[in-house]
Amino acid sequence: MSNNVYITNLSAVLPNQPVSNQQMEQVLGQVGEHRSRAKSLILRSNKIKSRHYAIDPLTGLYNYTNASLAAAAVKGLFSDNDVSNIDTLVAATSIADQLMPGHGVMVHGELKNPPCEVVTTAGVCLCGVTALKYGYLAVKSGDSSQSAVVASELASNTMHARNFSAECQHKVATLDSKPEIAFEKDFLRWMLSDGAGAALLSNQPNQQGISLKIDWIDILSFADTLDTCMYAGGDMVDGQLKGWARYTSEERNQQSVLSVKQDVKLLNENIVKVTVEQALLKIIAKRQISPNDYDFFLPHYSSGYFRERLFDGLQRIDFAIPYEKWFTNLTTKGNTGSASIFIILEELFVSGNLSPGQKILCYVPESGRFSSAFIQLTVV
Repeated sequence: MSNNVYITNLSAVLPNQPVSNQQMEQVLGQVGEHRSRAKSLILRSNKIKSRHYAIDPLTGLYNYTNASLAAAAVKGLFSDNDVSNIDTLVAATSIADQLMPGHGVMVHGELKNPPCEVVTTAGVCLCGVTALKYGYLAVKSGDSSQSAVVASELASNTMHARNFSAECQHKVATLDSKPEIAFEKDFLRWMLSDGAGAALLSNQPNQQGISLKIDWIDILSFADTLDTCMYAGGDMVDGQLKGWARYTSEERNQQSVLSVKQDVKLLNENIVKVTVEQALLKIIAKRQISPNDYDFFLPHYSSGYFRERLFDGLQRIDFAIPYEKWFTNLTTKGNTGSASIFIILEELFVSGNLSPGQKILCYVPESGRFSSAFIQLTVV
């Protein structure tokens, strides 16, 4: 007999003070001799007004690592910061502080809680949900009685101007008439930000206050039919992703191989059609769900540009959820990748707007090679 699984607490850590659109280039640094020509266009489209970076605005130095940011979120799950009773720790991130060891054990090292099972999940936005599903299944099976799940991103590590100086210098040296970085790299400098979110999972709900019962988590990959769209540590060569280890150290610097890049055309053509329409149609058939089932819809979309397109996609498959049921904090918390859904959930969890019996549908897409996840929660 399997256990019910409940989210009994949520925590979010957004490092340092909010950074406005006007301050971004000052904090991340200017690439080359000229200010970004794409910045204002991208910010107008994504509708993000402020975000956070793990960079001290006074010194310009980092005051968090990815692991320490994640650990801070896990500690925030406990009023006394006592993490000693965690028996499973699942940590997710897109880009860890190091290639190895795994991100999860680095978070465990920061927490210094007693020995426990530690798991790392990797990917892009969806790795936070795969971490949540591991924690959910561990509690459901009886293997765990208290799992901590955390997703964290330090996107600024790869967005900082220092990562592109060698590429710009190389282009100048070769008399390139346009020495600025390519759009697919510059685009993401104004889209991504830092943050961490965590969830505490238990086989018992809170004795006082609300909990969120996890009804199901469905995850689908469409990599069998679609090419790589968002990536780091490689480059597309003749339609295939060529990994960083196949480049010389000089080539890696000159081409900013380790930076995050995205094929914006491929994204626009497929993100709604695949991660909303195709994915949700499969889940509707599997779960027999209706849009009327839900009191709240929590979508993680990377940009305000996709808000109406997401709604249109839901309409096309007869699953329209009215905007008044949507809950998002993209404009003020930024796009924190895999941590976003936890940061959205945490804000709703403490808002006072939840009451027993309400149902929540969460949507998390990933454009890495196009994957999608939907989560159903019930307030108890």
